[in-house]
Amino acid sequence: MIKKLLSGCALLALSFTVAAQDTEPTNLYWGDTHLHTSYSFDAFMNENKSADPDTAYRWAKGQPVIHPYNRARVQLERPLDFLVVADHAELMGVIRAINFDLVEELPEMGWWDSLYRWFAINTLNDKIEEGTAADVFVDLLPKEMANPGGDPVQDPNNRMPTRTFGNTNAIEQIAWNEIVDAAEKHNEPGKFTSLIGWEWSSIPTGANLHRIVMSPDGGDTAKQYLPYGSDESQYPEDLWAWLEATSERTGAKFLAIPHNSNISKGYMFQETTLKGEPITEEYATRRSFWEPVTEITQIKGDSETHPNLSPEDEFADFETYGFYIQNSEKPYTYKPGKGDYIRSALKTGLKLESKVGVNPYQFGVIGSTDSHSGLASADEDNFWGKMARDSIPEAKKDFGIGRRTVNGWNMAAQGLAAVWAEENTRESIFNAFKRKEVYGTTGPRMRVRFFAGWGFDGFDAEAGNIAEVGYAGGVPMGGDFSSSNEEGATPEFLIQAVKDPVGANLDRVQVVKGWLDAGGQLHEKVFDVAWSGSRTIGANGKLPAIGDTVDRTTGKTDNTIGTPELITKWSDPEFNPNERAFYYVRVLQIPTARHSLLDAIALGLDNAPEEGPEVIQERAYTSAIWYKP
Repeated sequence: MIKKLLSGCALLALSFTVAAQDTEPTNLYWGDTHLHTSYSFDAFMNENKSADPDTAYRWAKGQPVIHPYNRARVQLERPLDFLVVADHAELMGVIRAINFDLVEELPEMGWWDSLYRWFAINTLNDKIEEGTAADVFVDLLPKEMANPGGDPVQDPNNRMPTRTFGNTNAIEQIAWNEIVDAAEKHNEPGKFTSLIGWEWSSIPTGANLHRIVMSPDGGDTAKQYLPYGSDESQYPEDLWAWLEATSERTGAKFLAIPHNSNISKGYMFQETTLKGEPITEEYATRRSFWEPVTEITQIKGDSETHPNLSPEDEFADFETYGFYIQNSEKPYTYKPGKGDYIRSALKTGLKLESKVGVNPYQFGVIGSTDSHSGLASADEDNFWGKMARDSIPEAKKDFGIGRRTVNGWNMAAQGLAAVWAEENTRESIFNAFKRKEVYGTTGPRMRVRFFAGWGFDGFDAEAGNIAEVGYAGGVPMGGDFSSSNEEGATPEFLIQAVKDPVGANLDRVQVVKGWLDAGGQLHEKVFDVAWSGSRTIGANGKLPAIGDTVDRTTGKTDNTIGTPELITKWSDPEFNPNERAFYYVRVLQIPTARHSLLDAIALGLDNAPEEGPEVIQERAYTSAIWYKP
């Protein structure tokens, strides 16, 4: 039977939460691991010419900065606890350096010829004119596949850039050193953490295979290498090999974070390697070691699941983004596949583990922005767009990337990374990522705990001792557990969700389960385990909707529905001790206004843009806990 305990007062719940955190073994820290500055070629070509790494860190710390495009003074009301400036390794700092005459000679031809021709023409005028850069950016996008379903790297339409030119290597090394120096300047152990990193941006024929690489090491170590880019190889196995070799050479620690699997054309989480080869124990071991965490939500859409993949999940269609990063000569249809989404990947991992003995997709999840404006903004009412030039509401309708219909209103104001760590330092946060004790939200700072074990007799919801009991008698999010010694035992799960202190109330807490049955078939099910109000689960197995209090004339939400806190102890009523399974928590807020509705109100439009709904239910996703018989 589901146990549901609701707090009666927001003030009491939030003050209790703050007091409890002071005595718990881990603390909650908020950050963004995916932030681009003017040192990224695509950010610069889309009008971010001034928001550099120093700007990014000052914004994250809550200091006022100047927006790189509209020149307004902007500020983050609630500072972040940590940040990774993750500029693209490919042409890192090169366009910026050429535009500002920071290099004596233009790079030799050898990468994207059209790019260099454009460089040569525009640098003669000492300045890149506004708008021309974005036009060239369109032409540089990868072509769509000639042979769908094959190895995209070997596809005839794939452009295979290679880093064979010494001049740009020298420019990139200067830029990298400057990025590292900014991180060193802003790192304040115990107060604010700057983690050094970059993005490896493999995208053969528009199949997004990007990874963020981050390290807990300092500048002296980071300056011993130049970030590895997809211009050296577009295969993730080669990235892992470089990380391994560089780690052995320098002592550096790394991890890689895949992102935007939702537009990977089914390649991110396949049942085979990118080359189409069977996944082996060695491959699965390497991948699970180097990629312990995956980005589940960001500006270019949500990657949890898709209505086509989870037709029974009424909340599956959330910020669905159907636009590949490619240069298409004709309209195309977005085709979601199980290799594109996190829930399907977790299920595929169970199947692969049963075959090779290791689960390559036993990863935790986070959210991050992927903002290219230098501003890590994930709040609907303080969202500054994907690129610098779509920061102005009037410009969003005309903001297109490539020959696609996508614009600024297709973008989502999300997400954030939440970390349970002992302290706010590079090493502690990195270790939390490695053990997967992390979760992601679409922007709101909801505090979520999740534990699994075989008995939590000391749990007292009123006392709020979930962390004390959970750590002592079970495993936290990101962990795994095996069969109990007691016949007929059923695992228990402790869950606590507390609303964002300045945000909307909570609607419900759900547990998402995936499992592999004895016949080798994969299944999934969503359980409502705690909720607000007096609603009851209907005959159809569904909990009625919470309602909607959003004022369409102001965009404000009335917290007269929902609850500030949900806490429960839940047991799986369908548990089978012989079946591999995973469980993760999804927390839903009550409906709130989307940034597109806020723009429509500000512009005096009669209706919100059709690119997105007027209101959304923001959410948090925890890392899973795996049951292994």
